[in-house]
Formats: sequence, C-alpha cells, structure tokens
Amino acid sequence: MTIEQFLINNQWFIVILTGWSLLWKGLALWRSARLKSKPWFIAILLINSVGILEIIYLFIISKRKEKKWGLKKFLLTILPKKLVNN
Repeated sequence: MTIEQFLINNQWFIVILTGWSLLWKGLALWRSARLKSKPWFIAILLINSVGILEIIYLFIISKRKEKKWGLKKFLLTILPKKLVNN
C-alpha cells in the first residue's frame, strides 16, 4: 500500500492531523505574540511541523522566557492588568 492509497482510504487521518496541527499552531502563535517574540512567531507561522515545533515552543522555550522575566512581568503580558495587580 502506497502513501497515496493510504490517504485516499483513510481521509479521516488528514482531518485529525489538520485539526491537531491547527490547535498547536494557534496556541503557539498566540503565546509568541503575547511574549513579543517575532523570530518564533515567524518560524511557527512558516514551518509546518505537524505540531512538533509548536509543542517545543509552548512547553520549553516560552517557559524559559517566563522564568527569565519573572512571574509578574510574564502575567502582565498575557492577562489584564486588573487581574495581576490585585
């Protein structure tokens, strides 16, 4: 069975893979925009890695920025000021 035959016979696989990829890409783009990380935003936008690059960014790279910035400064970038200052 070739890849083409597999994809024709299992179209649900493409739908699930597309949904998986869009979910992680959306979350990673949102986080990189909130952290004002233009290089990561561009890389995530242009590179299609089926969620792998996005997951690495979300769970490793952006966490380093969170620690580097400090919790309060990081929260100010993702939450309204009213919630953080209370």
